[in-house]
Parts: sequence; structure tokens; C-alpha cells
Amino acid sequence: MRVRDIDKEKLVIKTAIDQIVQEGFQGFSMNKLAKACSISVGTLYIYYADKDDLIQKIGASMALKFFKSTIKDFSPDMSFEEGLWKQWENRASFTMKYPKEVAFFEIIKHSPHGEIILDSIEEFADFRTIMKDFINNALRNKELLPMSFEAFWCVAYGPLYTMLNMHTEGKSMGGKPFVLTKEIMKEAFKSTVKGLKP
Repeated sequence: MRVRDIDKEKLVIKTAIDQIVQEGFQGFSMNKLAKACSISVGTLYIYYADKDDLIQKIGASMALKFFKSTIKDFSPDMSFEEGLWKQWENRASFTMKYPKEVAFFEIIKHSPHGEIILDSIEEFADFRTIMKDFINNALRNKELLPMSFEAFWCVAYGPLYTMLNMHTEGKSMGGKPFVLTKEIMKEAFKSTVKGLKP
């Protein structure tokens, strides 16, 4: 039996992420991946059962990394404003540090693999519980307007992700150069919180 090579495995993961971000699922294949990594297709099957297994394992690894970073120094018992700001900081920090991985996960999330990946991660249930507790505490403390989860998500995180997309692209509306700063984030955050509070 052939032994796993950690460096080779890292190269496979990085290259698979690059290829899926650049070409989507349609342009992605195990043969193409093996060729780009200068390894045999057989080597890929040491690490993964097939293409779906590869996509799901890399997706699960990315998701876990993201969830862990999102709840760093965060508690559902924080005041709504403090907790939401910590979420913004954590999400922004992760997206700026790993833009390609985030782009990869966005593609995966909206594919048939999305639910399979999230269901396979035990910690995701914990993440959902933490976020639900945070929202319920804010409602109970009358710090948050009652609204559907979808409406909450769009108002609470939509502005942040729009700015992060502009930051990743390096430009805002009309092609104007753009870099997301803490000051701009705070400016958008103040309006966001105003729209969410009773």
C-alpha cells in the first residue's frame, strides 16, 4: 500500500481549489487535476475515492476552518451589537486571509455537495446552536427586531459580504479602486445595527 505524502496532498487541495474557482465544476476533472499536480491519477485515489469525495472532503475542511474562525472570541451571551461586530470582524478577517478558499466554498455551498458537506460536519450543529442562541438572547433582551431568519441574515451580513466582494475584486461601483478598512466597516455596521434594533 502506498503511503500518503502530506506535501503532495496539500498541492492537490490547493490546485483543486484553484481549478474549481477558475473553471467551476464543468471544467474540473481528476485527470486534469493530476496533470496540473504532475502526479498520476492513481495517486489521487490514495487520498480520495472519487471526484465527489475529493470535493466534499476539501469542502468540509474549508467549512470547519470557517466555522471555527467565525466563533473565535464570540459568545452567544454577548450583547447583540458586540456579538454582531465580533461576527463581522471574524468573517472579514477570514475572507481577507483566505479569499480563494472562500470563493471555492461559495461555489460548493450552492451545489448539490453543499448540504452533504454541512451534514457531514458535527461541529456545524454546534455552530447553528450558538448562532440560534445569540439571536434568541437578542430577541429576549429586546435588542433585535423580530423578523424571519432570511431577512435577518440579509440585513445583518449582506452589507459585509458586499464590501468583502468589492475588497476581493479591488474595486467598487464603476471600477473605483476599493480596499475595505475598519473605518468603512464601522460605518456600514452602524447603519446595519440601526436597521436591526427595535
